[in-house]
Amino acid sequence: MKLQHTLGGLEGLDPVEPELRVFVEPWETRIFGIHTAMMALSPQLPLPKTSSTFRTVWTWADLRKGAEAMHPFDYFKYRYYEKWLGGISGYFISNGYITAEELDQRTRAYLGDLESPLPTAEAPEVDARIHAYLMVGDSPQQRRGAPPLFKQGDRVLVGNPPTVEHTRLPGFLRNKTGIVETVYDESYGYLCSTGPDGVGPAMPVYCVKFDPQHLWPGNTEPGFSFFADLYQAYIGPVPAATAA
Repeated sequence: MKLQHTLGGLEGLDPVEPELRVFVEPWETRIFGIHTAMMALSPQLPLPKTSSTFRTVWTWADLRKGAEAMHPFDYFKYRYYEKWLGGISGYFISNGYITAEELDQRTRAYLGDLESPLPTAEAPEVDARIHAYLMVGDSPQQRRGAPPLFKQGDRVLVGNPPTVEHTRLPGFLRNKTGIVETVYDESYGYLCSTGPDGVGPAMPVYCVKFDPQHLWPGNTEPGFSFFADLYQAYIGPVPAATAA
Protein backbone atom coordinates (compact mmCIF):
# COMPACT_ATOMS: atom_id res chain seq x y z
CA MET A 1 0.00 0.00 0.00
CA LYS A 2 1.06 3.56 -0.55
CA LEU A 3 2.26 5.78 2.27
CA GLN A 4 -1.08 7.52 2.86
CA HIS A 5 -2.77 4.17 3.55
CA THR A 6 -0.21 2.67 5.95
CA LEU A 7 -0.43 5.17 8.80
CA GLY A 8 -1.53 2.79 11.56
CA GLY A 9 0.76 3.19 14.57
CA LEU A 10 2.95 5.92 13.09
CA GLU A 11 4.00 8.66 15.47
CA GLY A 12 4.66 12.33 14.88
CA LEU A 13 1.44 13.03 12.96
CA ASP A 14 -0.09 15.22 15.69
CA PRO A 15 -2.05 17.33 15.98
CA VAL A 16 -4.96 15.59 14.26
CA GLU A 17 -7.96 17.88 13.91
CA PRO A 18 -10.80 16.00 12.17
CA GLU A 19 -13.27 18.02 10.12
CA LEU A 20 -16.73 17.20 11.49
CA ARG A 21 -18.74 19.03 8.83
CA VAL A 22 -19.93 16.92 5.90
CA PHE A 23 -19.47 19.82 3.46
CA VAL A 24 -17.19 22.77 4.13
CA GLU A 25 -17.66 24.71 0.87
CA PRO A 26 -20.78 24.93 -1.32
CA TRP A 27 -18.93 23.51 -4.37
CA GLU A 28 -18.34 20.26 -2.47
CA THR A 29 -22.05 19.44 -2.65
CA ARG A 30 -21.81 19.65 -6.45
CA ILE A 31 -18.87 17.21 -6.52
CA PHE A 32 -20.86 14.80 -4.35
CA GLY A 33 -23.79 15.18 -6.75
CA ILE A 34 -21.63 14.49 -9.81
CA HIS A 35 -20.27 11.34 -8.20
CA THR A 36 -23.78 10.20 -7.26
CA ALA A 37 -25.04 10.77 -10.81
CA MET A 38 -22.09 8.81 -12.23
CA MET A 39 -22.84 5.95 -9.86
CA ALA A 40 -26.52 5.96 -10.83
CA LEU A 41 -25.82 6.07 -14.58
CA SER A 42 -23.12 3.39 -14.53
CA PRO A 43 -24.25 0.87 -17.19
CA GLN A 44 -23.86 -2.30 -15.12
CA LEU A 45 -26.81 -1.37 -12.89
CA PRO A 46 -30.21 -2.98 -13.70
CA LEU A 47 -32.00 0.37 -14.04
CA PRO A 48 -34.02 1.88 -16.93
CA LYS A 49 -32.08 3.25 -19.90
CA THR A 50 -31.79 7.01 -20.30
CA SER A 51 -30.62 9.58 -22.83
CA SER A 52 -27.38 10.09 -20.90
CA THR A 53 -24.15 9.65 -22.86
CA PHE A 54 -22.35 8.36 -19.79
CA ARG A 55 -21.32 4.87 -20.99
CA THR A 56 -18.55 3.57 -18.71
CA VAL A 57 -18.56 1.84 -15.34
CA TRP A 58 -18.07 4.03 -12.27
CA THR A 59 -18.11 2.62 -8.73
CA TRP A 60 -16.87 3.57 -5.28
CA ALA A 61 -13.75 1.60 -6.14
CA ASP A 62 -13.07 3.86 -9.14
CA LEU A 63 -13.41 6.90 -6.91
CA ARG A 64 -10.92 5.40 -4.45
CA LYS A 65 -8.50 4.52 -7.25
CA GLY A 66 -8.37 8.18 -8.20
CA ALA A 67 -7.36 9.21 -4.69
CA GLU A 68 -4.92 6.34 -4.19
CA ALA A 69 -3.19 7.09 -7.49
CA MET A 70 -2.13 10.50 -6.17
CA HIS A 71 1.39 11.17 -5.01
CA PRO A 72 1.37 10.79 -1.19
CA PHE A 73 2.46 14.41 -0.66
CA ASP A 74 -0.41 15.62 -2.87
CA TYR A 75 -2.79 13.31 -1.02
CA PHE A 76 -2.02 15.05 2.28
CA LYS A 77 -2.09 18.49 0.69
CA TYR A 78 -5.64 18.42 -0.65
CA ARG A 79 -8.94 18.26 1.17
CA TYR A 80 -11.39 15.37 0.88
CA TYR A 81 -13.56 16.62 -1.98
CA GLU A 82 -10.57 18.08 -3.78
CA LYS A 83 -9.32 14.48 -4.06
CA TRP A 84 -12.74 13.48 -5.38
CA LEU A 85 -12.56 16.27 -7.96
CA GLY A 86 -9.11 15.18 -9.11
CA GLY A 87 -10.14 11.54 -9.41
CA ILE A 88 -13.36 12.33 -11.29
CA SER A 89 -11.59 14.73 -13.65
CA GLY A 90 -8.88 12.17 -14.39
CA TYR A 91 -11.54 9.54 -15.06
CA PHE A 92 -13.37 11.72 -17.60
CA ILE A 93 -10.09 12.47 -19.36
CA SER A 94 -8.86 8.87 -19.45
CA ASN A 95 -12.23 7.65 -20.78
CA GLY A 96 -12.41 10.20 -23.59
CA TYR A 97 -15.28 12.38 -22.36
CA ILE A 98 -13.06 15.47 -22.42
CA THR A 99 -9.41 16.23 -23.12
CA ALA A 100 -7.05 17.75 -20.60
CA GLU A 101 -6.73 20.80 -22.84
CA GLU A 102 -10.52 21.26 -23.01
CA LEU A 103 -10.80 20.92 -19.25
CA ASP A 104 -8.04 23.51 -18.71
CA GLN A 105 -9.75 25.87 -21.15
CA ARG A 106 -13.12 25.60 -19.41
CA THR A 107 -11.46 26.02 -16.02
CA ARG A 108 -9.78 29.23 -17.14
CA ALA A 109 -13.05 30.51 -18.57
CA TYR A 110 -14.94 29.99 -15.32
CA LEU A 111 -12.13 31.39 -13.21
CA GLY A 112 -12.18 34.46 -15.43
CA ASP A 113 -15.93 34.94 -14.86
CA LEU A 114 -17.10 33.40 -11.60
CA GLU A 115 -20.65 34.64 -12.25
CA SER A 116 -20.91 32.69 -15.51
CA PRO A 117 -23.87 30.29 -15.31
CA LEU A 118 -23.12 26.59 -15.21
CA PRO A 119 -24.58 24.39 -17.95
CA THR A 120 -27.95 22.80 -17.27
CA ALA A 121 -30.05 20.16 -18.97
CA GLU A 122 -33.61 18.89 -18.64
CA ALA A 123 -33.66 15.08 -18.56
CA PRO A 124 -36.47 13.74 -16.34
CA GLU A 125 -35.58 10.11 -17.07
CA VAL A 126 -32.02 10.74 -15.85
CA ASP A 127 -33.37 12.30 -12.66
CA ALA A 128 -35.68 9.29 -12.22
CA ARG A 129 -32.80 6.83 -12.59
CA ILE A 130 -30.70 8.73 -10.05
CA HIS A 131 -33.64 8.71 -7.63
CA ALA A 132 -34.10 4.96 -8.18
CA TYR A 133 -30.39 4.39 -7.52
CA LEU A 134 -30.55 6.34 -4.28
CA MET A 135 -33.47 4.19 -3.15
CA VAL A 136 -31.93 0.83 -4.17
CA GLY A 137 -28.17 1.40 -3.88
CA ASP A 138 -25.46 -0.94 -5.13
CA SER A 139 -23.82 -2.33 -2.00
CA PRO A 140 -22.08 -5.70 -2.48
CA GLN A 141 -24.66 -8.41 -1.90
CA GLN A 142 -24.33 -11.76 -0.22
CA ARG A 143 -23.58 -14.37 -2.84
CA ARG A 144 -22.80 -18.04 -2.97
CA GLY A 145 -19.12 -18.80 -3.22
CA ALA A 146 -16.57 -21.38 -2.19
CA PRO A 147 -16.85 -22.67 1.40
CA PRO A 148 -14.60 -20.96 3.97
CA LEU A 149 -11.10 -22.34 4.39
CA PHE A 150 -10.86 -21.28 8.03
CA LYS A 151 -13.00 -21.57 11.14
CA GLN A 152 -13.34 -19.67 14.37
CA GLY A 153 -10.17 -19.97 16.45
CA ASP A 154 -7.84 -20.67 13.52
CA ARG A 155 -4.56 -18.77 13.49
CA VAL A 156 -4.00 -17.11 10.13
CA LEU A 157 -1.26 -15.14 8.40
CA VAL A 158 -2.13 -11.98 6.49
CA GLY A 159 -0.55 -11.92 3.05
CA ASN A 160 1.28 -9.19 1.19
CA PRO A 161 -0.40 -9.13 -2.24
CA PRO A 162 0.74 -6.68 -4.91
CA THR A 163 -1.40 -3.55 -4.97
CA VAL A 164 -1.69 -2.10 -8.45
CA GLU A 165 -4.72 0.16 -8.12
CA HIS A 166 -6.90 -0.39 -5.06
CA THR A 167 -6.84 -2.60 -2.00
CA ARG A 168 -9.01 -3.30 1.01
CA LEU A 169 -6.05 -4.54 3.07
CA PRO A 170 -4.54 -2.09 5.59
CA GLY A 171 -0.79 -1.85 5.18
CA PHE A 172 -0.04 -2.33 8.88
CA LEU A 173 -1.68 -5.80 8.84
CA ARG A 174 0.50 -7.23 6.07
CA ASN A 175 2.59 -10.24 7.12
CA LYS A 176 0.95 -10.22 10.58
CA THR A 177 -0.76 -13.15 12.31
CA GLY A 178 -4.17 -13.13 13.95
CA ILE A 179 -6.99 -15.36 15.20
CA VAL A 180 -10.27 -15.84 13.32
CA GLU A 181 -12.95 -14.40 15.58
CA THR A 182 -15.96 -14.73 13.23
CA VAL A 183 -16.68 -16.42 9.92
CA TYR A 184 -19.41 -14.32 8.32
CA ASP A 185 -22.40 -16.04 6.76
CA GLU A 186 -22.42 -16.50 2.97
CA SER A 187 -19.79 -14.93 0.71
CA TYR A 188 -19.15 -11.38 -0.44
CA GLY A 189 -17.69 -9.79 -3.54
CA TYR A 190 -16.48 -6.28 -4.26
CA LEU A 191 -17.62 -3.52 -6.59
CA CYS A 192 -14.87 -4.37 -9.06
CA SER A 193 -11.86 -6.64 -9.40
CA THR A 194 -8.76 -5.38 -7.61
CA GLY A 195 -6.48 -7.33 -9.96
CA PRO A 196 -3.41 -8.97 -8.40
CA ASP A 197 -4.75 -7.83 -5.03
CA GLY A 198 -7.14 -10.77 -5.34
CA VAL A 199 -10.57 -9.37 -4.48
CA GLY A 200 -13.55 -9.34 -6.85
CA PRO A 201 -15.41 -12.66 -7.05
CA ALA A 202 -17.54 -13.65 -4.07
CA MET A 203 -15.54 -15.23 -1.26
CA PRO A 204 -15.75 -15.78 2.50
CA VAL A 205 -15.04 -12.83 4.78
CA TYR A 206 -13.63 -13.13 8.30
CA CYS A 207 -13.34 -10.96 11.38
CA VAL A 208 -9.75 -11.48 12.51
CA LYS A 209 -8.46 -10.56 15.97
CA PHE A 210 -4.95 -9.14 16.35
CA ASP A 211 -2.74 -8.43 19.35
CA PRO A 212 -1.81 -4.72 19.11
CA GLN A 213 1.54 -5.54 20.71
CA HIS A 214 2.26 -7.66 17.65
CA LEU A 215 1.20 -4.89 15.28
CA TRP A 216 2.98 -2.04 17.06
CA PRO A 217 5.55 -3.50 19.50
CA GLY A 218 6.18 -1.31 22.52
CA ASN A 219 3.68 1.29 21.40
CA THR A 220 0.32 0.08 22.70
CA GLU A 221 -1.79 0.11 25.83
CA PRO A 222 -2.65 -3.15 27.61
CA GLY A 223 -6.08 -4.71 27.77
CA PHE A 224 -7.48 -4.34 24.26
CA SER A 225 -7.48 -6.12 20.90
CA PHE A 226 -7.62 -4.99 17.28
CA PHE A 227 -10.22 -6.48 14.90
CA ALA A 228 -10.28 -6.34 11.11
CA ASP A 229 -12.74 -7.71 8.53
CA LEU A 230 -10.68 -9.39 5.82
CA TYR A 231 -11.49 -11.12 2.55
CA GLN A 232 -10.29 -14.72 2.31
CA ALA A 233 -7.88 -13.67 -0.46
CA TYR A 234 -5.91 -11.72 2.13
CA ILE A 235 -5.24 -14.51 4.63
CA GLY A 236 -3.66 -17.95 4.65
CA PRO A 237 -2.52 -20.64 7.07
CA VAL A 238 0.39 -19.87 9.36
CA PRO A 239 3.47 -21.83 8.18
CA ALA A 240 4.48 -24.63 10.51
CA ALA A 241 7.80 -23.02 11.38
CA THR A 242 6.06 -19.76 12.29
CA ALA A 243 3.35 -21.51 14.27
CA ALA A 244 5.95 -23.34 16.31
